[in-house]
Amino acid sequence: MQARVTLLDGSMFTCTVEKRARGLQLFEKVCEHINLLERDYFALSFRDADNNKNWLDPAKEMKKQVRGVPWNFSFNVKFYPPDPAQLSEDITRYFLCLQLRQDIVSGRLPCSFATHTILGSYTVQSELGDYDPDDCGADYISELCFAPNQTKEMEEKIIELHKTYRGMTPAEAEMHFLENVKKLSMYGVDLHHAKDSEGVAIMLGVCNSGLLVYRDRLRINRFSWPKILKISYKRNNFYIKIRPGEFEQFESTIGFKLFNHRAAKRLWKVCVEHHSFFRLLSPEETPKKFLTLGSKFRYSGRTQIQSRRASAQISRPAPHFPRCISKRSMLSRSLDGGTCAFYTSYGSQSANNMGSGLYGASKAIAISDLITTVTPEKRMEESSEVQGKKQFLWLILHQGTLGSPEEMQKPQSTISALRRSFLEGGEGEGGGMTEWEKRLASSPLRRVDDSPMIEPLEPDEVRQSWMGFLVHLTTTSSQKNMVTSGNNQTKGKQRNMAATKSCVML
Repeated sequence: MQARVTLLDGSMFTCTVEKRARGLQLFEKVCEHINLLERDYFALSFRDADNNKNWLDPAKEMKKQVRGVPWNFSFNVKFYPPDPAQLSEDITRYFLCLQLRQDIVSGRLPCSFATHTILGSYTVQSELGDYDPDDCGADYISELCFAPNQTKEMEEKIIELHKTYRGMTPAEAEMHFLENVKKLSMYGVDLHHAKDSEGVAIMLGVCNSGLLVYRDRLRINRFSWPKILKISYKRNNFYIKIRPGEFEQFESTIGFKLFNHRAAKRLWKVCVEHHSFFRLLSPEETPKKFLTLGSKFRYSGRTQIQSRRASAQISRPAPHFPRCISKRSMLSRSLDGGTCAFYTSYGSQSANNMGSGLYGASKAIAISDLITTVTPEKRMEESSEVQGKKQFLWLILHQGTLGSPEEMQKPQSTISALRRSFLEGGEGEGGGMTEWEKRLASSPLRRVDDSPMIEPLEPDEVRQSWMGFLVHLTTTSSQKNMVTSGNNQTKGKQRNMAATKSCVML
């Protein structure tokens, strides 16, 4: 049988496998083709007849899993590492970056405007290298895709940030990219449609920390893996048994209703695999009894702890690999249903044509993958950026706000650092006003000519207030001393009188 696998850079890998081959055989061929050793975070996925995404089980025969559809697979990240810096090789982090770029562009990983700008600038540095005014025109990144709703303003800010990254290697740019993207609330969350006990539509998200519940695009609950005792499903119902709380005596069971039996089983398998990979020291063995209750499915790969131990033993030189160019036109072609250019050999195309089929795998994206979930963290972040987005990005366009040219050569790898430098900016064009004062003055609730709520003290008033405060302290301390001495004298007189009386009595 001929199997076709779409890689993360958009190229196509075609190979021939036996009809009774297991999924592990095809997966190993793909990893050998792309020269990947840290394989435990990746897997092969396929679309069934209902266009639902399924993970290829490496322990089962492929013909028993892929039924009624062509053998077309996609190479994707299955387990998103909580700390990408612990990955041993740059090529592994590069493939993780490619997957995350697809998640961002397709809307599966929501980002704010500022986050899109930061991540896009590191993407340009990774793929194009240092900014060269001779080679880079005014719109040299117009063909690159960074966000679902990409604007000209976003591209201009990305260019300004890209100019400050001179000397940064592609591996360093990808590391900065991962350090920022791992902090997003929807990083590595696998969403599934469901309904609660009242029939309200919700989304269940599976990630490395546990099970998340979303309703109306807001996260309403979170069940961590240590809190979950048991995961099960029956027909189209999915159940989780929760450990009793501090003031509870009995365990509680929470049920969710999914579309059908296959959807419930698919969610259950994803939960079992994520729990085994991130929480167990070693995978559980498959039950070998002939008569057993329940499913025999168990996670058969290595856990995260075993994968880190194996990665620490890698002793080969750092592999050289080409980096693709993210073409925006390729995404629009794939979403429109057109054909994409595929390649049968990895790295055989030139630098200008690399990844011409990038995001071609999203040609048949399911509706569940295009859901944009707005979490409370994202809503707070966006609300704080609605008023000050233009002033915040004014920082990027002015060298005086960033500091000296030496400081501009140092990249600001986090969004919080840019905001802090913006709010604490020094004198600029506003007549000595800081950026925070400019933003406060431009507020519709208070103008510059309005009287402040608290009048500032003049220098003489400040001096007088301090003198009055010192006099008050001196007076208070003297009064306390007088009271204390008076009390001591009174106590002494009382003691003398008591002694006299005792003498008289004797």
